Amino acid sequence: MVTLQGEASDPANQNWLPCANVTIPNPLITGSSNLILRLEMGDPKLFVPYWKMMSDKCSVVIEGWKFMSHESDASNVCQYMLPELGDAIKRIHSLVHNAAIQDKHIIVGTGSTQLFHAAWFALSSSDSVRPINIVSAAPFYSLYLDGVKALRSGLYQWAGDAATYDKDEPYIEMVTSQNNPVVRSASQGKLIHDVAYYWPQYTPIIHHADHDLMLFTFSKCTGHAGSRIGWAIVKDIEVAKKMVHFIQVSTIGVSKESQIRAAKILGVVCDSYQSLGPKGSEHFFDYGKRLLRERWDRMRQVIGQCEVFTVAKPSSAYCNFTKESFETNSAFAWVKCEGGIEDCGTYLKNLGILARPGRLFGVGPEFARISMLSTNDEFDELLTRLLNARREYN
Repeated sequence: MVTLQGEASDPANQNWLPCANVTIPNPLITGSSNLILRLEMGDPKLFVPYWKMMSDKCSVVIEGWKFMSHESDASNVCQYMLPELGDAIKRIHSLVHNAAIQDKHIIVGTGSTQLFHAAWFALSSSDSVRPINIVSAAPFYSLYLDGVKALRSGLYQWAGDAATYDKDEPYIEMVTSQNNPVVRSASQGKLIHDVAYYWPQYTPIIHHADHDLMLFTFSKCTGHAGSRIGWAIVKDIEVAKKMVHFIQVSTIGVSKESQIRAAKILGVVCDSYQSLGPKGSEHFFDYGKRLLRERWDRMRQVIGQCEVFTVAKPSSAYCNFTKESFETNSAFAWVKCEGGIEDCGTYLKNLGILARPGRLFGVGPEFARISMLSTNDEFDELLTRLLNARREYN
């Protein structure tokens, strides 16, 4: 059962958004006035109705004697990866054309979070006197900073915003968009491209991403966050081997039950695009794109009526997958509080909206990130509260 409180927050949120301290102005908030909207995480619950419709096609039965060994394919660099999942990953990328996979190695992890830890380990040097610097252009993914600090590794250390990094030292840069990396001293840099959202429900597919190390996640591809499956596409076999070593040391591989479920669902997505399907049926990426487009239209309409918040104008491009031009449908609303409101996260918290504050992403407190991936009821309530914020502000 999914509750409106959502899953337990990650460590980054435990110190700044305690639910017990949330106060909700009344009567400014209508509807479920006592409900706390937990929109600080990217829990993709908006896709649940689609997968309910597809339930029979996606069901997996696992006999009690299956998947009892650690290994799956000793001849593969990633020995614990099921061949079915490797084939499904290759197939989904060949369908969408969002990543070049030829002559590369696929490494499976427990979500992309484990994979970027494995990548940091693989790209670091155990012989170095000093830990290598890790940077990312702000606003960066908040778990990069938290992940580095939590492990306190002697191999790497956080060095902040890539845009202001000017040390003549080796570094690892986390690149979180399809743009070019911002660091200019590229001769010493090692790049990790986190392309978790490079799927056609979120953004136009403009080219095959063809980088040395790319991170994807089942969570953002189809919405199945609970399965905890991510994969890296790696060019250098030595880097791939080191990543596998990290995962084997930390978790002795990845759950095969999750792998087989991911393989099944990715296969269902691919099958749907290779057959006409029943009349009136909708393919997953088209469904997700339509739903997010509708949500963003409604969000911008509300923001336009409210002088409290602003959001950036989205970019538009031709998508090689959908064969049309469309605007980016971001999974998160990156909002800025106007009119002298100094702390956007606190302001939203007082409206009963738990958002992730800008300071966790390396930017100012006037910014906050709100998930666009909640249930329909939660999203409707979000818009009501944002619209009512105009009255409080006035």
